[in-house]
Amino acid sequence: MSFPSFAGPAETLPASASGDEIERFCTNIQDPARDRRYALQRQQLVDLQSDIDKRIKLLEEKRAEYEGWLKRRDDFVAKATDGVVEIYSKMKPDGAAPQLTDMPPDLAAAILMKLEPKQSSLILSEMDAKVAANLTRIMAAAARKTDPS
Repeated sequence: MSFPSFAGPAETLPASASGDEIERFCTNIQDPARDRRYALQRQQLVDLQSDIDKRIKLLEEKRAEYEGWLKRRDDFVAKATDGVVEIYSKMKPDGAAPQLTDMPPDLAAAILMKLEPKQSSLILSEMDAKVAANLTRIMAAAARKTDPS
Protein backbone atom coordinates (compact mmCIF):
# COMPACT_ATOMS: atom_id res chain seq x y z
CA MET A 1 0.00 0.00 0.00
CA SER A 2 1.40 3.40 -0.90
CA PHE A 3 0.59 6.68 0.74
CA PRO A 4 0.57 10.04 -1.00
CA SER A 5 3.63 12.10 -0.44
CA PHE A 6 2.91 15.33 1.40
CA ALA A 7 6.46 16.52 1.67
CA GLY A 8 8.62 17.55 -1.21
CA PRO A 9 11.11 15.06 -2.64
CA ALA A 10 14.03 16.52 -0.63
CA GLU A 11 12.29 15.95 2.69
CA THR A 12 12.81 12.39 3.76
CA LEU A 13 13.32 11.28 7.29
CA PRO A 14 16.67 9.58 7.92
CA ALA A 15 16.68 6.37 9.93
CA SER A 16 18.57 7.96 12.85
CA ALA A 17 16.48 11.14 13.12
CA SER A 18 16.37 13.01 16.41
CA GLY A 19 13.22 14.23 18.12
CA ASP A 20 13.75 17.78 16.79
CA GLU A 21 14.11 16.54 13.25
CA ILE A 22 10.98 14.45 13.56
CA GLU A 23 9.05 17.43 14.92
CA ARG A 24 10.37 19.67 12.13
CA PHE A 25 9.43 17.05 9.53
CA CYS A 26 5.91 16.73 10.94
CA THR A 27 5.54 20.52 11.05
CA ASN A 28 6.68 20.77 7.43
CA ILE A 29 4.11 18.28 6.17
CA GLN A 30 1.27 19.44 8.43
CA ASP A 31 -0.14 22.09 6.04
CA PRO A 32 0.02 19.93 2.89
CA ALA A 33 -1.58 17.02 4.80
CA ARG A 34 -4.40 19.28 6.03
CA ASP A 35 -4.89 20.68 2.53
CA ARG A 36 -5.05 17.16 1.08
CA ARG A 37 -7.54 16.06 3.76
CA TYR A 38 -9.72 19.11 3.01
CA ALA A 39 -9.52 18.38 -0.72
CA LEU A 40 -10.62 14.78 -0.15
CA GLN A 41 -13.49 15.89 2.08
CA ARG A 42 -14.54 18.49 -0.48
CA GLN A 43 -14.55 15.86 -3.23
CA GLN A 44 -16.67 13.57 -1.06
CA LEU A 45 -19.14 16.41 -0.50
CA VAL A 46 -19.27 17.14 -4.24
CA ASP A 47 -19.92 13.44 -4.94
CA LEU A 48 -22.66 13.31 -2.30
CA GLN A 49 -24.26 16.47 -3.70
CA SER A 50 -24.22 14.94 -7.18
CA ASP A 51 -25.89 11.79 -5.85
CA ILE A 52 -28.54 13.87 -4.06
CA ASP A 53 -29.20 15.88 -7.23
CA LYS A 54 -29.70 12.64 -9.21
CA ARG A 55 -32.13 11.34 -6.60
CA ILE A 56 -34.06 14.61 -6.57
CA LYS A 57 -34.35 14.43 -10.36
CA LEU A 58 -35.69 10.87 -10.16
CA LEU A 59 -38.20 11.89 -7.49
CA GLU A 60 -39.35 14.84 -9.61
CA GLU A 61 -39.84 12.51 -12.59
CA LYS A 62 -41.86 10.10 -10.42
CA ARG A 63 -43.95 12.97 -9.07
CA ALA A 64 -44.69 14.16 -12.61
CA GLU A 65 -45.64 10.60 -13.57
CA TYR A 66 -48.04 10.34 -10.62
CA GLU A 67 -49.55 13.73 -11.41
CA GLY A 68 -50.12 12.57 -14.99
CA TRP A 69 -51.76 9.38 -13.74
CA LEU A 70 -54.00 11.40 -11.41
CA LYS A 71 -54.98 13.75 -14.23
CA ARG A 72 -55.86 10.80 -16.49
CA ARG A 73 -57.95 9.31 -13.70
CA ASP A 74 -59.76 12.61 -13.10
CA ASP A 75 -60.37 13.01 -16.83
CA PHE A 76 -61.73 9.48 -16.94
CA VAL A 77 -64.22 10.15 -14.17
CA ALA A 78 -65.20 13.51 -15.66
CA LYS A 79 -66.19 11.88 -18.95
CA ALA A 80 -69.40 10.68 -17.44
CA THR A 81 -71.30 13.90 -16.99
CA ASP A 82 -74.26 14.07 -14.70
CA GLY A 83 -76.73 14.42 -17.58
CA VAL A 84 -75.55 11.28 -19.32
CA VAL A 85 -75.52 9.39 -16.05
CA GLU A 86 -79.07 10.50 -15.33
CA ILE A 87 -80.20 9.27 -18.73
CA TYR A 88 -78.68 5.82 -18.15
CA SER A 89 -80.03 5.67 -14.62
CA LYS A 90 -83.57 5.94 -16.01
CA MET A 91 -83.05 3.30 -18.72
CA LYS A 92 -83.94 -0.34 -18.31
CA PRO A 93 -80.85 -2.54 -17.90
CA ASP A 94 -81.58 -4.60 -21.02
CA GLY A 95 -81.72 -1.37 -23.06
CA ALA A 96 -78.65 0.26 -21.50
CA ALA A 97 -76.38 -2.79 -21.73
CA PRO A 98 -76.10 -2.92 -25.57
CA GLN A 99 -75.49 0.82 -25.78
CA LEU A 100 -72.75 0.76 -23.14
CA THR A 101 -71.21 -2.27 -24.85
CA ASP A 102 -70.85 -0.29 -28.08
CA MET A 103 -69.16 2.68 -26.31
CA PRO A 104 -65.45 3.05 -25.66
CA PRO A 105 -64.77 0.96 -22.55
CA ASP A 106 -63.39 3.85 -20.48
CA LEU A 107 -66.52 5.93 -21.08
CA ALA A 108 -68.86 3.01 -20.35
CA ALA A 109 -66.97 2.22 -17.15
CA ALA A 110 -67.11 5.87 -16.06
CA ILE A 111 -70.88 5.95 -16.57
CA LEU A 112 -71.33 2.69 -14.68
CA MET A 113 -69.25 4.01 -11.81
CA LYS A 114 -71.52 7.03 -11.42
CA LEU A 115 -74.71 4.99 -11.45
CA GLU A 116 -76.16 3.46 -8.31
CA PRO A 117 -74.47 0.10 -7.62
CA LYS A 118 -77.77 -1.75 -8.02
CA GLN A 119 -78.38 -0.19 -11.45
CA SER A 120 -74.78 -0.88 -12.54
CA SER A 121 -74.99 -4.50 -11.49
CA LEU A 122 -78.23 -5.02 -13.41
CA ILE A 123 -76.71 -3.49 -16.54
CA LEU A 124 -73.51 -5.57 -16.19
CA SER A 125 -75.58 -8.73 -15.82
CA GLU A 126 -77.22 -7.99 -19.19
CA MET A 127 -73.83 -7.66 -20.97
CA ASP A 128 -71.57 -10.26 -22.49
CA ALA A 129 -69.42 -11.73 -19.70
CA LYS A 130 -66.10 -10.66 -21.29
CA VAL A 131 -67.27 -7.08 -21.83
CA ALA A 132 -68.64 -6.91 -18.29
CA ALA A 133 -65.38 -8.28 -16.88
CA ASN A 134 -63.34 -5.72 -18.83
CA LEU A 135 -65.54 -2.85 -17.63
CA THR A 136 -65.32 -4.13 -14.05
CA ARG A 137 -61.52 -4.27 -14.32
CA ILE A 138 -61.42 -0.67 -15.53
CA MET A 139 -63.74 0.47 -12.74
CA ALA A 140 -61.71 -1.36 -10.10
CA ALA A 141 -58.47 0.22 -11.35
CA ALA A 142 -60.02 3.71 -11.35
CA ALA A 143 -61.42 3.29 -7.84
CA ARG A 144 -58.08 2.15 -6.42
CA LYS A 145 -56.82 4.52 -3.72
CA THR A 146 -53.18 3.45 -3.92
CA ASP A 147 -50.55 3.69 -6.64
CA PRO A 148 -51.20 1.08 -9.35
CA SER A 149 -47.52 0.31 -10.00
